Amino acid sequence: MANKGEIPGGAQVDRMADNTSNKEAVDPFFADNHLFVPVADHQWPIVYRKEYNMGFLGLEKLHPFDSGKWGKIFNILKARSMVTDDTIVIPEEATEKDLLVVHVQSYLDSLKWSYAVAGITEVPPVALLPNFIVQRKVLKPLRYQTGGTILAAKLAVDRGWSLNIGGGFHHCSSARGGGFCAYADISLGITFLLEMKLIRKAMIVDLDAHQGNGHERDFIQMQDKVYILDVYNRGIYPHDGYAKRGITRKVELEHYTKDEQYLPLVRRHLGEAVAEFRPDIVFYNAGTDCLVGDPLGALSVSPEGIIQRDEMVFRWAREEHSIPIVMVTSGGYQQKTAQIIADSILNLWHKRLIDCQAAEDHIKRAR
Repeated sequence: MANKGEIPGGAQVDRMADNTSNKEAVDPFFADNHLFVPVADHQWPIVYRKEYNMGFLGLEKLHPFDSGKWGKIFNILKARSMVTDDTIVIPEEATEKDLLVVHVQSYLDSLKWSYAVAGITEVPPVALLPNFIVQRKVLKPLRYQTGGTILAAKLAVDRGWSLNIGGGFHHCSSARGGGFCAYADISLGITFLLEMKLIRKAMIVDLDAHQGNGHERDFIQMQDKVYILDVYNRGIYPHDGYAKRGITRKVELEHYTKDEQYLPLVRRHLGEAVAEFRPDIVFYNAGTDCLVGDPLGALSVSPEGIIQRDEMVFRWAREEHSIPIVMVTSGGYQQKTAQIIADSILNLWHKRLIDCQAAEDHIKRAR
């Protein structure tokens, strides 16, 4: 991402500007943005809508990604009486103007060609579909999830934590997509907060099995503002050497790394990262493709290890350092990942690392 970028209306904004100015200095486009929907006290800072889920003529089955996992996560949380339909926050779709805060116009224009989307989603037959179908069945759900991450970013500032049940498209940068990532939702969430003067510095903790080359490219010249801790399998996609220059703390894993090596490494590097850089918010990219048996992640972390990892990150951010944290769910290429993500969220709730007493009271009264 360049130091200066164009926002809707043609105004130039300094990406490196000091964010200590008062609220009156915030551009109305950000301050009054449609993505920041009203949120009631009895709503969890958990963002989801059913339109996150994808289905396009069965072609989604040609990719190992579970394109309905977000709904499965929500339904498990609902079945366990943690949430109800009226106690979560329903996001709006990110518009082209919203996306242009980070993305370049030429990239967004390229998504109007189905073959380009086929390359990003790694489902070649998508190239044969009319683009209006691709927009509705593939890209629109991703735009809802992107709007969800931007909304969750502000919710974390307001509430101390938040969770977007979708999002985490960490292979997408301002100018290119890939790896099933069409929009740079993490970069957008951070940039919105910077432009709104709500934060001065952010940390990305990327624990997806793959290198987060999208946000690394976006913030490669902003390392005084955005610190990136990336723990990934060095032997798999995307092998982006240029983007690695954007990583502040790089932890490269070997194939089939297990809990015994993985969890202590994450713990140590979290501690060292916060000693080097004190952020105003943490963006936690909580991919589950490090799970043993994942066909793309090629690591060997157990389901219990993923639950322990997420607890470790939330405890580190919330209890040990009082830093707001927003979690996105990112990658994971097995049918059982939805259950593991839901179990991890439930564990955070049971440990009171996430809570919303007003939501819990509301649910009890409604029974």
